[in-house]
Amino acid sequence: MKVVLDSNIYIAAFSSRGLCTSLFELCLDSTVIIISEHILSEINKAFSKKIKLPENKINDVLAYLHEHCMVKDYKELDRKVCRDPDDDNILALAKHTQADYIITGDEDLLVLKDFNSIPIVNPRNFWNIIKRKENKNN
Repeated sequence: MKVVLDSNIYIAAFSSRGLCTSLFELCLDSTVIIISEHILSEINKAFSKKIKLPENKINDVLAYLHEHCMVKDYKELDRKVCRDPDDDNILALAKHTQADYIITGDEDLLVLKDFNSIPIVNPRNFWNIIKRKENKNN
């Protein structure tokens, strides 16, 4: 299973312990996480400007993501879908890589429910989806 995590998931996962941290760890174990240079750039900006992490810590996180996620390029969408153009980058990445899910906390994406037949779900819903699949396999 291939998943695209929105930058807000990574930021929450690496800045505090909670659902997004557990979800990220679960995705590392049971999915292929697809990421783009655009998402990595958003993470870098958020850690630097909002969270004020030291540069060496930011570089450690980015190196970790490069190592454990599949970094992919994508073609921009032919038309604007979301109010925020950054959200269109998430959709374009998922479409180009034929992801199975987009996971986000961003309401602008969540209201779409799906894009190009790719479900868009929040972290809690995806956690439940994975856990149900694990229970069926046991």
